[in-house]
Amino acid sequence: MAERGRTRSSREAAPIKLWQARLPGGISPLVERYTTSVEDDRRLGVDDVDGSLAHARMLRAIGVLTAAEHRAIDRGLRTIRDEFSRGTFAFAPTDEDVHSAVERRLVGLAGSAAAKLHTGRSRNDQVATDLRLYTRRACTTLIAQAAALQEALVRQAERHRRSPLPGYTHGQRAQVITVGHHLLAYVEMLQRDVERLRDARSRCDELPLGSGALAGSSLPLDRRAVARELGFGSLSANSVDAVSDRDFAVEVTAACALLMTHASRLAEDLILWSTAEFGFVELDDAHATGSSLMPQKKNPDVLELARGRAGRVIGDLVTLLTMVKGIPLAYDRDLQEDKRALFDALDTASSTLLTLAEVIASLRFDLDAMRGAASDPSLRATDVAEYLVLRGVPFRAAHAMVARAVRMSAERGVSLADLDLAQWRSVSRRFDADVLRLFDADSAVERRVTAGGPGRRSVDAQLSRARRMIARNRSSAS
Repeated sequence: MAERGRTRSSREAAPIKLWQARLPGGISPLVERYTTSVEDDRRLGVDDVDGSLAHARMLRAIGVLTAAEHRAIDRGLRTIRDEFSRGTFAFAPTDEDVHSAVERRLVGLAGSAAAKLHTGRSRNDQVATDLRLYTRRACTTLIAQAAALQEALVRQAERHRRSPLPGYTHGQRAQVITVGHHLLAYVEMLQRDVERLRDARSRCDELPLGSGALAGSSLPLDRRAVARELGFGSLSANSVDAVSDRDFAVEVTAACALLMTHASRLAEDLILWSTAEFGFVELDDAHATGSSLMPQKKNPDVLELARGRAGRVIGDLVTLLTMVKGIPLAYDRDLQEDKRALFDALDTASSTLLTLAEVIASLRFDLDAMRGAASDPSLRATDVAEYLVLRGVPFRAAHAMVARAVRMSAERGVSLADLDLAQWRSVSRRFDADVLRLFDADSAVERRVTAGGPGRRSVDAQLSRARRMIARNRSSAS
């Protein structure tokens, strides 16, 4: 008899799904494994509890909870929050998702009062709220990490603001710039990434909680009080849209995808520059690997991974866009798949920013190799054309004249700098002896006086601008 009593008690205590009242027959173990999301959404634990704390206070304020019930729920939720924060929260095999896990644990801590917490809400508006809280915070973290990478680039740019470097187009040497000017281009790219993240973060700043499954509630829920407590700037305007909207997740992932595209371009530059064929930079040993077969190798694996992982984040964006493109209003279970792609994009962008900042800070530049490449006289061909323009020659005619000089030097097996005045004057009588002074790399940079160019004053102005941007970025991430 006692054994039968224990069996019945165990059966009565077995956890049921939050939705199981309508379908009491149970669920296939295979379907249960297929539909669970707890491995993906467990990181939302703190946000789920924060939303529940605010919701519980609102329910107490409108009279749904008694003071005693609210105290029990609040105390239990704070215990759960602390467990999530310390990483000690124990998920059960039967937990469908983070919401059911929190509710199960709360029942154990707060007793029957816990059954009232879900009043006026659905997992549809609950998960939308959790995800917005998490993503808003993640955007802030990414902004701070992007600012740190900008800072590393600016420090190197300041050290090498006057160091000549060939600029490239089509993979070919084009014109002389400086190391500082080149690195500051990535600061500008990252600034656009920061601005996109900031804008995407603002799209997270809307409270869906109170929208219910899709049609709100007949209860007098005080959504504004909940929004104030959770720090949301506004309420969702339409309950159907609120529970099915994942635009914010798509936008944040798109920002991460473009950020990773920029990271990939930076990585590609450094990979090329670190080859023996370029020899412009050397990675710190801590940021390279060797070969299991070839003892001489020093491989830029970390940069290659940054380049490769850009593709994964672009894939995350495609996943989200594909997920939302065909689902009817309002909530559909397809939306459960948002987290894996979003979290992967956020995690990958974050780890890449942190790693690249460390790599950039420790880079060693071979300034002699860069100067040697920048001293290639062919990089001053445009300077020679502009020399003629200043003497009244139309640019197209000047371009053709210099092209003839280039062919002449190639035919003679010499560089442009090796042509004498007579040879220049055979191309155009507009050339004087001062054309022979156009081939110094440093003076070539200083002649580029256009705002935004590589000249001394322009680069100094860009550095000042970069410092101001970084300060603003750090402020908006604090």
